Amino acid sequence: MPTRNFINLQVILLFLSACSAFSNPQGNPPLNQSDAIQPASLIVAPPDSTATPTPFQPLAPSPTFIPTDYLNPISSAGPTLDAIATSATFPITWVGYPGPTIYPPIAIPPPMGIWDQPANQINILLMGSDQRPYEGGFRTDVLLLATLNTNLGTVSLTSFPRDLFVYIPGWTMERINTAHARGGFQLTELTFEYNFGVRPDYWVMINFNGFLTMIDALGGIDVQVGRTLSDQRDKFGVYTVLAGIVHMDGETTLWYVRSRGTSSDFDRTRRQQEVLQAIFFKTLSLDGVTRAPQLYQQYIETVLTNLTLDDILPLLSLAPQLANGNGFSRYAVGPNQVTPWVNPFNGAQVLLPNQEAVRAIMNQALNIP
Repeated sequence: MPTRNFINLQVILLFLSACSAFSNPQGNPPLNQSDAIQPASLIVAPPDSTATPTPFQPLAPSPTFIPTDYLNPISSAGPTLDAIATSATFPITWVGYPGPTIYPPIAIPPPMGIWDQPANQINILLMGSDQRPYEGGFRTDVLLLATLNTNLGTVSLTSFPRDLFVYIPGWTMERINTAHARGGFQLTELTFEYNFGVRPDYWVMINFNGFLTMIDALGGIDVQVGRTLSDQRDKFGVYTVLAGIVHMDGETTLWYVRSRGTSSDFDRTRRQQEVLQAIFFKTLSLDGVTRAPQLYQQYIETVLTNLTLDDILPLLSLAPQLANGNGFSRYAVGPNQVTPWVNPFNGAQVLLPNQEAVRAIMNQALNIP
């Protein structure tokens, strides 16, 4: 695995800022968000969305359900993997990947299969962690895959809900946001390969403090709020942001992307993409493309990544290629690609991905012919 380096998220994504500003080369936010993106998948929560956690109704146990305490690791004291896999109810589906070491509460789906991607295409996994000062354990509650193709002149963002219940190779079926805590970036990459057919080439992770620092260092950002949001906020009580362009400082932005008391995780996905696009606009207004080396040094400890400045500079060529506005797209694994489900072992409310529906999303996001 490459050596970890710390660089500014602005620098990593500054080439995307130009992509977002195609309808307004001066970098000012568009009056209508739909003018700045080309959505190819549902990324807005439906009107009847409920707050998270959603009171999903438990589904009937699957015939592949193993009535064994899954908290106990598989060992010589119990059934072996080979013995389990030879039964009609639990076939081996992880061929080529590490098998489970913890009994899963539901059958493990087969791997999606690795996509044969177009030439000169890279994938960068953007992660937001809930790590707080002086705390060791954390989850990656924000997961977005940025796909860049310098030949095609395209950039796409694909969001994945934190509660997706997927196979984490070598462990068990669990929420996707727990993969990093279990095995770091390497296991997170392998989890994406198994479940979505793509292993990220690079990764970027930022925590609460880094996010606040980044936004405030930019002087705040102007977010194109797609839907009015009212929710509880520390020190404010019920806080409201109205639909339209709203200037936000770091604390307000963090509240906006994390709020879930009156909305759903799907709605949070939309808000996260709105904020990311606002960062692009602001970076462009600061002449971020030409100032990349300076920004790299200015915020060298803001994020954790395996991207170096040498990796980033060639990607800046995408900005002029996308000036006509035809190459920037946003996708998300949303309500139409998942089934709400309750883990019978612990009552956790999770989302089971529909592999074929997710495959269709990945096919578009990865520019598969």
